[in-house]
Amino acid sequence: MSHLNIPEFHKTPKRLAVKLNSNGERSVLQGHPWIFENSIEKINKEGHTGDVVVIFNKRDNAFIGVGLFDASSPIRIKMLHHGEPKNINTDFFKSKIEEAFKKRESLLKTKTTGYRLIFGENDGFPGLIADVYDHVLVIKLYSEIWLPYLHNIIEMLITVSKVKTVVMRLSRNLQQPDFGLTDGSVIYGTLDNEVVKFVEHGVNFSANVIKGHKTGYFLDHRHNRKRVGELSQDKTVLDVFSYAGGFSVHALANQAKEVTSLDISKQALEIALENGKLNTYSGKHNIIAGDAFTEMEQLIQSGETFDVVVIDPPSFAKQQSEISLAKKKYAQLAQLGERLTARNGMLILASCSSRIVADTFFDINKATLSQSKRKFKLVLKTQHDSDHPISFPEGAYLKCGYYQLD
Repeated sequence: MSHLNIPEFHKTPKRLAVKLNSNGERSVLQGHPWIFENSIEKINKEGHTGDVVVIFNKRDNAFIGVGLFDASSPIRIKMLHHGEPKNINTDFFKSKIEEAFKKRESLLKTKTTGYRLIFGENDGFPGLIADVYDHVLVIKLYSEIWLPYLHNIIEMLITVSKVKTVVMRLSRNLQQPDFGLTDGSVIYGTLDNEVVKFVEHGVNFSANVIKGHKTGYFLDHRHNRKRVGELSQDKTVLDVFSYAGGFSVHALANQAKEVTSLDISKQALEIALENGKLNTYSGKHNIIAGDAFTEMEQLIQSGETFDVVVIDPPSFAKQQSEISLAKKKYAQLAQLGERLTARNGMLILASCSSRIVADTFFDINKATLSQSKRKFKLVLKTQHDSDHPISFPEGAYLKCGYYQLD
């Protein structure tokens, strides 16, 4: 294995013994991956970020879980394991990574070379994402708890995924000189082009692994994109908040008659056009750059309708205070979407706001669509694709409803 170009972490993490209040204990026993600072009742010594935290039951001192200490976050302990005693060592991480890879094996048999190998907390790696695009592994780090373990973990990820190149992406809080890491740096192998081509259910795509959002692409909607493609043959399609054209490209590749990609970012729409051209299609690909709400109103005024309308907005509720406005926006999108959906058309509404739970989202859509004069039927509800397993409530952020309108 060629050399990994990341700084060596010389300080050995300590082991801390911790006891929690009853709320904290309940969280651990329920398998939740986050323990907040205010749940810690007793700690045997001062903790530093990356230290291993062993949690003991108050009643009988029994081991109930182990995690990593994060001194700079209100989520003070990020859990790695619940239940019987475990040593946090190379073997521990190796078996976690192998287990995660096993969950993705069936997906990799479907003409798909872009997938999420590690989905943070849901795969037992809180604050760490690992996505594969063909031969390139992109690691996105959200927490410095991983710095002491990074070398080993990346080597194991390379071994299991058989990639040739690794790119490091960092959340804003880690883009500081003291960590010795650079966002977008190639830390293993070589990268000939920052735009990497990959395949999703036989459809060709590309991801900018250096400058693109997150790790370069949004993989969680893969199965919904495939389904939209299957619904789109000989149809007209509107893809709202299209970003790099995930839904649009599947529709084109499945021989949609005409596809319109709408996004506020001109740059993203250029990528959508390029992604379309990686495939053979006979339909027309239109782009509209502008605010989704304004442009949808404009299309309604012009009397436009589409056989398939997909509305997949960014998260509207990143914090608690944004929830009520988010609900209004989802209702507004459902209303606009209904007016743009042709007779006997399909309206597909999605949400990636973890603070808006699935039941709430589907209730908003139902209430809004019920106000229109049209009959509608919710034919399908979906969540993330199989490489985004859910292990705790907040991990279930994506929901999508398919509404058949008369």
